[in-house]
Formats: sequence, C-alpha cells, structure tokens
Amino acid sequence: MVPNSIDMVTLLGPADEHLALVERAFDADVHVRGNRITLTGPPAEVALAERLLDEIVTIIRTGQGMSAETVERAIAMMREETAERPAEVLSLDILSNRGRTIRPKTLNQKRYVDSIDKHTITFGIGPAGTGKTYLAMAKAVQALQKKEITRIILTRPAVEAGERLGYLPGTLSEKIDPYLRPLYDALHDMIDPETIPKLLAAGTIEVAPLAYMRGRTLNDAFIILDEAQNTSPEQMKMFLTRLGFGSKIVVTGDVTQVDLPGGVKSGLKVIQGILDGVDDIVFNQLTSRDVVRHRLVGAIVAAYDAFDNTPEQSRRAAAPDRRR
Repeated sequence: MVPNSIDMVTLLGPADEHLALVERAFDADVHVRGNRITLTGPPAEVALAERLLDEIVTIIRTGQGMSAETVERAIAMMREETAERPAEVLSLDILSNRGRTIRPKTLNQKRYVDSIDKHTITFGIGPAGTGKTYLAMAKAVQALQKKEITRIILTRPAVEAGERLGYLPGTLSEKIDPYLRPLYDALHDMIDPETIPKLLAAGTIEVAPLAYMRGRTLNDAFIILDEAQNTSPEQMKMFLTRLGFGSKIVVTGDVTQVDLPGGVKSGLKVIQGILDGVDDIVFNQLTSRDVVRHRLVGAIVAAYDAFDNTPEQSRRAAAPDRRR
C-alpha cells in the first residue's frame, strides 16, 4: 500500500513505535521503503493489518495527529470486529477548548456519547477512569453552546467518606465544596476559567448537592447526577422525577464503590431492574477496557473484577490473617 500525502513519520511513529505495535498485534511482517508499505504473512492477518493502517491514515487526515495510545485503541477495536470503524470512533469531536479536543477513546465511550444524543435519560455505569462523567459534561457544554438547553445542572450526593460533615470546618458551602470539586475541575477543562464565575452567578451553570434538587422541576436543562451509586432508591426516584420539558438527564456511577452506611441499598444498583425496557431510557455499561487513565488503572480495575468473581472460599484464603 502507498499512503499518499501522509507524513510517514506521523504514520510510523517516533523510532517506528507505531510500526512495532502493528507487528506485535498481527502475525504479519511490515516492510517500509520510502512511502511504500508491504505486508507479508497469513492472508487474514495481512488483511487486518492493512485495514488498520487504512484506519490510521484516515485518522491522521483529520488533522488530529497520532499517538501510540491511539494505535493501541484502534488495534483493540479491530480485534473486536465491531461494525464501527476505529476512525469513526477516534475522530469524533465533542468539544474543543484552548487547543484541546475532547473525543471518545473507546468503542463503548462512543456508544455512550451516541446514547446521550439519542435518549432523554442515559445511565453510564462503570469503574473509575472510564470517562463517564467527563464525557457527559462535555456533551452538556456542547448542548449549551448550541443553545439546545439554557442551563447545566451538575449534582452529586454529599455522602460522608470517613468524616462527618458536621465536624468539618467552615460554612455549609465550604463543607460541601470538596464533594463537588471534581465537577468544577472538569468544567475548567471545557470552559474558559474566567467565564465560569459569570455562568455560575447567572445560574446558567449550577453545581449543587443532590439534596438541593428536591421539590424542583428542571426545564430546558442538561442535568448530570454523578456518583449515583451513593444515592438511596428514594433519592434516585426523587432525582429522576425532577425531569422537565426540553431537558436531558445523565446518571453516572460505579456500583462497586458504594459508600452508603450499612443497610442502605444503592439506588443505582436497583434502578436498572426497575426502568430497563422503558422507552427513551438507556443503560450503558463501561468496563476496565474503557479506562483512559494510566494503563495500570485498567489493570487494577480488571484485577479487582476478577477477584470479586472468584468463589467466596478462594477469596477468604487469599485474604490476610488479621487475628494476630
């Protein structure tokens, strides 16, 4: 194959890093001479490797560049043999700000983003680092910029994580602020920092604890409930019934990290059994393969998943003896 009008350094990577990834992923030898690439090996593997190189060329032509991480994600999608092309997934621009573009990085993330576009209520359920909240917030900012909604509402349950709110120093607002800080941090990636105080003061963006949602009807809004695993079933019902006309809701959470006091059920754990099959509501599951933080985060999540799925007797044997 001859990739026309493509910088071969970008395609092959620094010190041929991308080329090495392709050769490790497929049972095919890749030979490069000038701007001509020749593939040899079993026909099925050669065909896959050629398709992958075509996808990489397509991504480069969008102008977004190429990294080893992008190549690895494209390889993973090729191996899954999904209907979606890697270039379609990895080139979808959601939001750009200060030279940075937010895009889905895995197939499940792309499907999650598409679900937000198509449905009124979307659930994003999965482990830490899978982009559940970050992508939802990017879609919210996009909708605000397109004037599809008039305000963004970001909320989380203020569940105690080892400390009691009443004993923390400061005013009520200062006590609650640490629970909401991750939402503010994400906003700073997506909106010019100097405009955020103005949007907050005008009520265009509201960041508040879940308790502040009670008794309200939220029209023409993009509403995100984060850390939803720490809601009770009653709180989850209260939140979902705040939905007004012209609004969207995205609920995100990780059912393996519930911080509720003993005996309190997680609203996120029971909600799918209640609402599954209801029209215009969709549940998206993300996994350790969708973790986009450091590669070890995905490995850690996968290891915990494997441990949780082992028989109870084996888990007890693996646990340290604390009787001494």
